[in-house]
Amino acid sequence: MTSGIPVEDWIAHHARFSPGAEAVHDLASGRRFTYAQFDERITRAALWLARAFGVRRGDRVAVLSMNDTDVFELQFACRRLGAIFLPLNWRLAVPELEFIAKDAGPVVLIHGTEFADAALQVARLAGVLHTADLANGKPCAYEAGLAAALSSGKGGTLDPPALDLADIWTIMYTSGTTGRPKGAEITYQMCVFNAVQCAMTIGLTANTRNLVLLPTFHTGGLNVYANPTFHTGGCNVVMRSFDPGVFLRLLSDRALGLTHLLGVPTNFLMLAQEPGFAAADFSHIACIGVGGAAAPLALIEEYGRKGVKLQQGWGMTETGPLGLLLSGEMALAKVGSSGLPPLYVRLKICDPDGNEVKQGETGELMIRGPTVTPGYWNRPEANKTSFTADGWFHTGDAARQDEDGYYYIVDRWKDMFISGGENVYPVEVENVIYQLDGVLENAVVGVPHEKWGEVGRAFVVLKVGANLDEAAVIEHCGGQLARYKVPKEVRFIDGLPHNATGKVLKHQLPRT
Repeated sequence: MTSGIPVEDWIAHHARFSPGAEAVHDLASGRRFTYAQFDERITRAALWLARAFGVRRGDRVAVLSMNDTDVFELQFACRRLGAIFLPLNWRLAVPELEFIAKDAGPVVLIHGTEFADAALQVARLAGVLHTADLANGKPCAYEAGLAAALSSGKGGTLDPPALDLADIWTIMYTSGTTGRPKGAEITYQMCVFNAVQCAMTIGLTANTRNLVLLPTFHTGGLNVYANPTFHTGGCNVVMRSFDPGVFLRLLSDRALGLTHLLGVPTNFLMLAQEPGFAAADFSHIACIGVGGAAAPLALIEEYGRKGVKLQQGWGMTETGPLGLLLSGEMALAKVGSSGLPPLYVRLKICDPDGNEVKQGETGELMIRGPTVTPGYWNRPEANKTSFTADGWFHTGDAARQDEDGYYYIVDRWKDMFISGGENVYPVEVENVIYQLDGVLENAVVGVPHEKWGEVGRAFVVLKVGANLDEAAVIEHCGGQLARYKVPKEVRFIDGLPHNATGKVLKHQLPRT
């Protein structure tokens, strides 16, 4: 199916319209490129991919790299060839990467030098014909390829294929926290509408300076708000990997001029523990978004007391990703809400039979709109079960609406457990535990119980110097929650398991 609407080249447009405007600032290497320079490097990258590896329309180009402006160049080079960009999670083990490479079948695997051993193993095991390294501006195959692209005597012009908004730009594999990852197909239509909706909801302009701190193999790093910032002609400031001390320094640096950023709750929990956080001034930043997982209410309130409005949002790889956003104006008035849907998104909340629930009741959040994936790569069965007959996508998230129409993500539908016949949503319990002084992180899971079927087990990570015991946690919960929601057991651990974006991997917590 096609849309009949052609794909435009965002970078080429800005290179013509505002060639001297800064497009990217790579913090690790210090490199800064204007749109004219960025545009030229993208052209060279496309020529290199085509000539060195024979990349053509529809071919997959795999990239295994830390955050780097080169990653964005390769993404837009794929657009100029009609190829499909395939970012790989560098935190995965070789067998996991092998599975993805075999599933997606890339022509070439381009990797950061620090991942050379893993990349070469994956290429050999998965039958990837070509590999090449990149090195954050240092001498490498990538820089040599760009240098050779315009000095080969073959000329430096490209004739990009005519693409349709329905064509696939990126295959982004889900985190695979509960099983084998699936490759969500990200179309140009999804990216365009997501860019428009991000600009409308958080005020992206040509003057935007967005901090890219989430990994670019994840939709939060690539599409919120990096690609939307390119769409408006702003600048992306790229942080190679997350460090809370560096994060604090960057947010406090008025000369750097940051205006927007998105992080996950773990980023902001760690930031709040840094020396100097209490005195730091972030008032020059227009939008600080938090997503990827439900932010603890205590965290939002802590930042609110500092005058910082953490804007809770919700989205998925499969939804473009922006599906809900809470405005800065309502960030404290609607603490705990993920906000309202953008203009072109349609949502409904349904019971297990597919019927819409009454306002205030909890059900599964369903979504439909131009930012929703058309399906998964090589997964016809998953496509059948993920969508209803009339095109609604099953998010797998439990949600409710308040009387004003604001949405609240209650929990992952699969994380809910039933204790004594009553539904328990762990996020509600976790928010209560976060109220205790000394709690850095916590996670609640359901575990088998002879009498009640399942009961809650809380895993708690304490701040340095904190002094809490199991009885104190259970007593506090007993004063805030119905009895069936109160955890029957508390385990104190040194740290929770997280994926690369900070989401807690609850399936790795012991249930026995």
